[in-house]
Amino acid sequence: MASNGNGNASHDFEFASSHVPNGLSKINTKPGEPDMCKDDTSSTVKVSNLEQLHALQKKKASAPTTPRNATNPSTPKNLTPRAYLSEEERQKQQMQSVSASLASLTRQSGPQVIKGEPGRKKSPPKTVTAPRLDISDSALKFTHVLYNLSPSELYEQAIKFEKGSFITSSGALATLSGAKTGRSPKDKRVVKEETSKDDLWWGRGSPNIEMDEETFLVNRERAVDYLNSLEKVFVNDQFLNWDPQNRIKVRIISARAYHSLFMHNMCIRPTPEELEDFGTPDFTIYNAGQFPCNRYTHYMSSSTSIDLNLKRKEMVILGTQYAGEMKKGLFSLMHYLMPKRGILSLHSGCNMGKEGDVALFFGLSGTGKTTLSTDPNRQLIGDDEHCWSDNGVSNIEGGCYAKCIDLSKEKEPEIWNAIKFGTVLENVVFEEHYREVDYTDKSVTENTRAAYPIEYIPNVRLPCVGPHPKNIILLSCDAFGVLPPVSKLTHAQTMYHFISGYTALVAGTVEGVKEPTATFSACFGAAFIMLHPTKYATMLAEKMQRHGATAWLVNTGWSGGSYGVGSRMKLAYTRKIINAIHDGSLLGANYAQTPIFNLAVPTAVNGVPSEILQPQNAWSDKTQYDATLKKLAGLFQKNFEIYADYQVGGNSQLTQQILAAGPVLQ
Repeated sequence: MASNGNGNASHDFEFASSHVPNGLSKINTKPGEPDMCKDDTSSTVKVSNLEQLHALQKKKASAPTTPRNATNPSTPKNLTPRAYLSEEERQKQQMQSVSASLASLTRQSGPQVIKGEPGRKKSPPKTVTAPRLDISDSALKFTHVLYNLSPSELYEQAIKFEKGSFITSSGALATLSGAKTGRSPKDKRVVKEETSKDDLWWGRGSPNIEMDEETFLVNRERAVDYLNSLEKVFVNDQFLNWDPQNRIKVRIISARAYHSLFMHNMCIRPTPEELEDFGTPDFTIYNAGQFPCNRYTHYMSSSTSIDLNLKRKEMVILGTQYAGEMKKGLFSLMHYLMPKRGILSLHSGCNMGKEGDVALFFGLSGTGKTTLSTDPNRQLIGDDEHCWSDNGVSNIEGGCYAKCIDLSKEKEPEIWNAIKFGTVLENVVFEEHYREVDYTDKSVTENTRAAYPIEYIPNVRLPCVGPHPKNIILLSCDAFGVLPPVSKLTHAQTMYHFISGYTALVAGTVEGVKEPTATFSACFGAAFIMLHPTKYATMLAEKMQRHGATAWLVNTGWSGGSYGVGSRMKLAYTRKIINAIHDGSLLGANYAQTPIFNLAVPTAVNGVPSEILQPQNAWSDKTQYDATLKKLAGLFQKNFEIYADYQVGGNSQLTQQILAAGPVLQ
């Protein structure tokens, strides 16, 4: 580059020899000439139109290359070893499996299915079903299967086709669950059939509302026909339980990208190699939630029906798009399957310290379970659902389902930072232009939620397994203010308080509530248990005894009086108590007994004022304390009447021992 004498830079170009009258050289643009003006920075893209160019943008996923043992004894003799199957044959087998899952009960085979999105230009698909004589319009069409899509693909599907789906400023996908923004427990049904009816808990207090098999099949047919009528369905093949010896294969067939992404996050995601060998699922969910059940069908009490059939290993969802129904439906399944294997299923949080000490946290909403189990100084194994087997503990899920109402970065930084690309945000409200979420806004519902993969938590333990628990922590927010901040439980007391599952609603949080209201939920998750609570409690006590675990009752509620008089237990004190449990210092403490509940309370905890450890010492009105304590004890006793006549192993001796561990009123 040279100066032109005016201070401006000039370019030294070489022009062709031809000249124009004003003396400027003429550029030669004839093809093939060496001096042709061209961009030679990169090679030309060899396409003829934009569609071909866009096709180059997406790189095809490579087939798994994990070597297979051709002589694997588990391979059936009539099947070709997977290592020798072509990609086309593998996909055909996958689609045959999906077609079988979508089979109508009134036809001989499943629908014609093809992998991929509708509208793509492809050669005519080959049918994966046999010809039928009972031909119908629905049998002539193909159902497109969007199989185990990635979060990016599911984002695109949601944004394009599902009204109410938006990308927020954090990168999370905001979506709406429709009219239902929570679970519908009164619409959940369990088929009463010969293989499981004698094992399940029925009757008073049970969450299991029965239905007959014929009615289930009617609802199944309605769901399958709806799904088969669609141009496309989403299919997730995933796992439950991080313990490889007790892993369950689940298939979720749904109509919404939101539901597919939700389950992608909440279940355990298979590797390409595991997906290649997935085969037939152990359990299938048919989520036709956009379509109502038939109100004239027997047992139906609304347009919503969530039906579980343990014999057929199937679940049908009609009339609700709330994604939590799928998560909790699978948890109910595990509450049945795992105890049958001698494995205890638990509605709990779980973390592990640097010394390998595992703690389980049980607690209802508002007790601090999420806050206390998500400890930055300990590894998170899981926040909600676990199994305790002979191998130790394992998380059932592959993700977390956190409440978002009033979420802040300061109070819960781990959850806040996990809300990013790939996370599903349910029913949140956001600013229209910048898409910043207002977590305080309850315009849609108070039950706003975030579903994200568990690896979004920085201190997660992967795989999500650990050794046998050292401590069992039962959390209660006692708004009556009469339970001690911490007490050590005997095995019988552990069973009693585990079955009780107590916390208290605070006055003002529920319309019409003027004073603290006791809430009991058996095993701290009554809505999801399948067997009688005493069975789970007995398994818990047996495992504690075998592996040397200690149980603690921790009150995160009120001290010095009931709600409105006393004050909420400081989180700093609760953390000191939990730390003392973790490091083992409380085991060697001196203990004193409380009246009526007969709880063993430590006389001193490092960093916690001694006057609040015995609740009566913090009350100024001792007469009122005695009356409130007796009132709560009476509520415990009334609640336990449901379980008092249950017989374990043909006799009621164990039940009597558990009853004796409860509060005693003179």
